Amino acid sequence: MESDKFSRKNFLKLGAIATGGIAALNSIPFVLNAQDGPVCGETVTLLSSDGKLVHVDKKSLKLASMLRAEETNALKIRARKGIEGRKWVAVIDLARCKHAMACQKSCNKNHYIPGDRQWLNVYEMQDSKETAPYWMPKTCFHCDRPPCVAVCPVDATFKREDGIVLIDNERCIGCRFCMAACPYSTRVFNWGEPEYHKELDGVVYDPEQGLPRKKGTVEKCDFCPDMLREGKLPHCAEACPNGVYFFGDLNEDTVTNGSETFRFSQLIKDRAGYRYMEEIGTEPNVYYLPPVNRLVPFDETDKHLDETDNMHHH
Repeated sequence: MESDKFSRKNFLKLGAIATGGIAALNSIPFVLNAQDGPVCGETVTLLSSDGKLVHVDKKSLKLASMLRAEETNALKIRARKGIEGRKWVAVIDLARCKHAMACQKSCNKNHYIPGDRQWLNVYEMQDSKETAPYWMPKTCFHCDRPPCVAVCPVDATFKREDGIVLIDNERCIGCRFCMAACPYSTRVFNWGEPEYHKELDGVVYDPEQGLPRKKGTVEKCDFCPDMLREGKLPHCAEACPNGVYFFGDLNEDTVTNGSETFRFSQLIKDRAGYRYMEEIGTEPNVYYLPPVNRLVPFDETDKHLDETDNMHHH
């Protein structure tokens, strides 16, 4: 909503001051002004982003820190509330999946995830030896009755009004109770230090993006709420060349993969949609369409290809 007082627009000016962090202090107007005239009180010497030593008034530094904390808190409040009036749902069409893996690559790239801790996996499935194998992408299911949320001792993982289950990695203590509670095994633990990416320098932490990533915390698919706020599809849906991922709003009863749009209720009814492990009562917001009348045959040669070979193969 435009009136959402926690929207990023309201923090544009504040962000220009706060998001640069200490490394870019020389670009902050009030810090430069502090150097122009006589500085009152104590100063600290810092290295600016272009390698110069600058003298900064401690009071200015404290103000920058306070502004940054204020922005972080506002983003956290916004992240917990969700996107007003929405109830997000995903539909994955198993008949279309041919193991292209563009979904996983895009997810990893845009969330800065190392290859061994991906949030999205595509599994080879075969329900019995008599039935045909098929590929099954698996994300977080963003359950309406999420066991992960119920067991978290510090309120780090939470359920929003719009149906998304998120993690605040600044609250997470790494106990992994949520990982044990998740019946779908869709959560991963961040064992190592995150890889360094220059473009993330000074980024203010926002649970809707999960960046910067934090060692010793749990991560998972987040339905890309930062993309949804811009009216875009999650990265997996945008990247899939076969239109496997449909995404939309239950309140509008509409889902789209970017090129095709369906009434959600009609699609689920016509194609015998189902929810994975429905019987356990978690009420997930991810639905599957069974792999019938497949657009592509299951390719036996795909089975043992690693990601690099697979990229060349496709």
